[in-house]
Amino acid sequence: MSIGIKPVDERVLIEPLEQEERKVGGIIIPDTAKERPQIGKVIALGDDVPKKDGGKVLSEIVKVGDKVVYAKYGGTEIKHNEKEYLLVSRTDILAVVKQ
Repeated sequence: MSIGIKPVDERVLIEPLEQEERKVGGIIIPDTAKERPQIGKVIALGDDVPKKDGGKVLSEIVKVGDKVVYAKYGGTEIKHNEKEYLLVSRTDILAVVKQ
């Protein structure tokens, strides 16, 4: 799926996934009080940059379509075609969620 944004270097474009509406003691929490989601779907990958220590390159860690957990305040929010995305660096990805 190409949306017209290609991350550069070791950056990843993520579409944040909305969390289910939470209820606390029967009270629905309004959108303004909800925390920023920390799970998203990988939409596009930047370039593989060879590691000096021989570690894995970006494409060996995540792939387009993967669900990932990312740092709470990491990345840059961008809006494109009325959709919100997050552009994060490789180091802001904390885990890949296995199905």
